[in-house]
Amino acid sequence: MVRRWFDPHEMREVGSTPDYRFSLANERTFLAWIRTGLALLGGGLAIAGFLPPLHVPHLREGLAIALMALGGLIAIRAIDHWSRCERAMRLGEPLPASRFPAILALVVGIGSLALLVAIILPGHNS
Repeated sequence: MVRRWFDPHEMREVGSTPDYRFSLANERTFLAWIRTGLALLGGGLAIAGFLPPLHVPHLREGLAIALMALGGLIAIRAIDHWSRCERAMRLGEPLPASRFPAILALVVGIGSLALLVAIILPGHNS
């Protein structure tokens, strides 16, 4: 599976070439996921470098690490999803379903709520 990420010739040997518009749309989706991963990495770095210490010990560091790890996970998930979609299109199969967008939305939402609670807690060091 990982080999497909790096070997475009192997991908071309499977099935038939899909309409280029679909392949380009798949690539744009991949790039959107990469941008999301980069944004989370940047957010994690911003939290680590610029957010003042919070009332909850190590919450700042935990959020920074979580965001940076999530950004890396998204990058890996992006290439895997691109590869699986490209293969499905070449074989004329339905595109693979993914729960990843829902999971990502929940993780980001819970993380933002945790940060909000930590900021408004009494005794916050400003």
